[in-house]
Amino acid sequence: MDNSKVYVGLDIGTTSIKTVICENVKGQLKVVGVGVEPSDGLNRGVIVDIDKTAKAISAAVDIASQQSGVRVSDLVVGLPANYLQTKNVHGMITIASQGQSHEIINDDVVDVARATLAQNVPAEREVIDLVPQEFTVDGFNGIKDPRGMVGVRLEMQALLYSGPTTIVHNTKKAVEKAGFKIRDMVVSPIATGFNLLSDGEQDFGTLVIDMGGGQTTASIIHDHQLKYTYVDPEGGYYITKDISTVLNTSLRNAEQLKKDHGYADSRMAHEDVQLEVAKVGQSEPGTCSEKYLSEIIEARVRQIFKRISDRLEAIHAPKLPGGVILIGGVSAMPGVKELATEYFAGTVKQFVPQQMGVRHAGYDVVLSLAMYESRLNDVERLIKQIVREDDGVITQPHPRARKVEPKRPNRNQFVHPQQPTNRPAPSKNEHVEKKRQRNDAPKKSGGIRGFFSNFFD
Repeated sequence: MDNSKVYVGLDIGTTSIKTVICENVKGQLKVVGVGVEPSDGLNRGVIVDIDKTAKAISAAVDIASQQSGVRVSDLVVGLPANYLQTKNVHGMITIASQGQSHEIINDDVVDVARATLAQNVPAEREVIDLVPQEFTVDGFNGIKDPRGMVGVRLEMQALLYSGPTTIVHNTKKAVEKAGFKIRDMVVSPIATGFNLLSDGEQDFGTLVIDMGGGQTTASIIHDHQLKYTYVDPEGGYYITKDISTVLNTSLRNAEQLKKDHGYADSRMAHEDVQLEVAKVGQSEPGTCSEKYLSEIIEARVRQIFKRISDRLEAIHAPKLPGGVILIGGVSAMPGVKELATEYFAGTVKQFVPQQMGVRHAGYDVVLSLAMYESRLNDVERLIKQIVREDDGVITQPHPRARKVEPKRPNRNQFVHPQQPTNRPAPSKNEHVEKKRQRNDAPKKSGGIRGFFSNFFD
């Protein structure tokens, strides 16, 4: 098997570590190996014991490797959105001397990426990703791939994602101790939002709620960008713990009861269905009704949804045309979708992968990591190489690079695209013509776009 066409996703979750090995066959991603191992050494999505986590990573990858017959050397690793910050950055280089035009090549893209990364990132934070929005060649913007064009000045607008150095370092160290290299590190909401949503859902705006074991992450994808993230510190593990505490049973028994008989909406459960419960410290098992079990589950799920809803209301988030997409293992529980409709506007859908071997919502994130890497274009891969060099820390820009700071500071982890600077001043006639064009232009989803334009400015 050609390993250049093999992509291995690694999702380091609080309750389980998942690995999928995918092969790109004629443009289609095929799952050829799956590995799952109980997590150890994590707390609410963050690695707190590197050695234990490394051991679990190694076990999960080995299972997938044996299943597929593929020898794994590098991984696409997902990072949680905890304390994620996003910054709108801009870099510029001169690609020719004495004002002579020059054909833009790969090296020029690399140089402008270095210039864009020459931003002030605090010592306690580390660059995770740099997502290009557009290139500008001699004042002409909106360019996705400038290679082959001729110009004197090359600029790049991009989104720079950074996270706490502790989280990033611990993740790197755990993967290295497990015996693997990191092919790429991707913020999980970016991978899921860009690969599990349709083009329209990404464009017009969608709320994605990832219901994991240790925490729940809500993210807004709009205009093909990650606009907002909120991490709620509770997930499926806390549901299990509630059952264990209320019914006086072990965590293992509580988890089994949740999986086999639990409903997130107690209206779907039955009072006359009695369940046997092994009680701690008692020789004889007790009983509880299916409805009572579901009421315990419902209380915790409602708390999570309420906090997310309150957070969205606090930022005055509008009703998103794409509605709500539920992903993650907890979202597979019956009744979750029905409860979500009480807290969020728009259509609520559950996403379940259709590939063989991963047809469960718990594989949403890990599959999207492999999909994300397989769909990168050449320009994005060039930029990824720069982000990954020197462990993602860029200290010296290229000699031709000119650092340009954004015009306005970001607020509340939101970003708003800014117009590139250093362009020739338009004439009076050009001002009049542009104003006329703006007035005549059709409005596209005006309420949503207006909100993001004003809020993220």
